[in-house]
Amino acid sequence: MAGARRENAPPDARGETDDALLTVRAAEGDEDAFAVLVQSHAPALIRLATRLLGGRAEAEDAVQDAFINAWRRLPEFHHRSSFGTWMYRIVTNRCLNVLRARKPVAPLEAARDLAAPEHSASPARIAEARDAVRELGEALDQLSVEQRACWVLRELDGRSYEFIADTVGISQEAVRARVFRARRCLTQAMGAWR
Repeated sequence: MAGARRENAPPDARGETDDALLTVRAAEGDEDAFAVLVQSHAPALIRLATRLLGGRAEAEDAVQDAFINAWRRLPEFHHRSSFGTWMYRIVTNRCLNVLRARKPVAPLEAARDLAAPEHSASPARIAEARDAVRELGEALDQLSVEQRACWVLRELDGRSYEFIADTVGISQEAVRARVFRARRCLTQAMGAWR
């Protein structure tokens, strides 16, 4: 009977309910429950980290560090937000720390997805798209780490200003200002491509 009620729940509510139950079990030491949480959230978190850091290997390391940190801090998790939101915050903060510790040099690999598929484009179009992606990566490297995080979460991940504010730990007005400045800088930097 409980299973029937759970199956009738909206998909989002069911996912949050499952996460809440798994989080409680994991906080009690259930490694299998935590493994399910990792498996369900890791792909989105790796995409986010790749977009922020520009490299898949470094992104995977950041997400792995974030999950290790979350496992250790799970008994302190008080369900003020969903597990997914909490993990986004941890991964974003980990990526911001990595970005602050290094001078950005790598292009944004995730932006390659924006280029036209190679099988349907001419060699000239492919070269042009690669140049645009390279220049976008360079333009993103010129942003402050906070602007980059807010822009990536808003423009590439499609997150709300409220979600970004909660994740980055700033006000919604500050998020809007950082996204606006990032858009302005990117528009200027990419002006030749319009």
